[in-house]
Amino acid sequence: MFKEFKEFAMRGNVVDMAVGIIIGAAFGTIVKSLVADIIMPPIGLLLGNVDFSNLFIVLKAGSSAGPLATIAEAQKAGAVTLNYGLFANTIISFLIVAFAIFMVIRGINKLKHEEEAPPEEPTTQKCPHCLLEVPVKATRCGHCTSALEMA
Repeated sequence: MFKEFKEFAMRGNVVDMAVGIIIGAAFGTIVKSLVADIIMPPIGLLLGNVDFSNLFIVLKAGSSAGPLATIAEAQKAGAVTLNYGLFANTIISFLIVAFAIFMVIRGINKLKHEEEAPPEEPTTQKCPHCLLEVPVKATRCGHCTSALEMA
């Protein structure tokens, strides 16, 4: 059983898939940081010093009464919150990842189309009389000596 598992795990496509998943997870972490640390702070400044990561609505108050400034305070107090700021960050992260994947696929498709060689011009044709191959530029068939029409 271990031998079969080892054969399965060492197939090229399984290893490639594992590498892709690991790189994808690392890329997701980078994008999450990009959104939370680079993109959202300037947007928050433009909207009047809003910190998107701490935008929430208290659905049910917790043990401590009073205004809760952050999600961490609300969770510590046991409040039930609707964290729409974190959701906005997640949506922006998703859009960035989707765009990056789109660009990668677009690049791969361009490479595939560049690799495809245009079809070559035919160098031979069939003689309409004896149906054997003769050069395209031939005026007579070398097999049956019939006159050929130029294409």
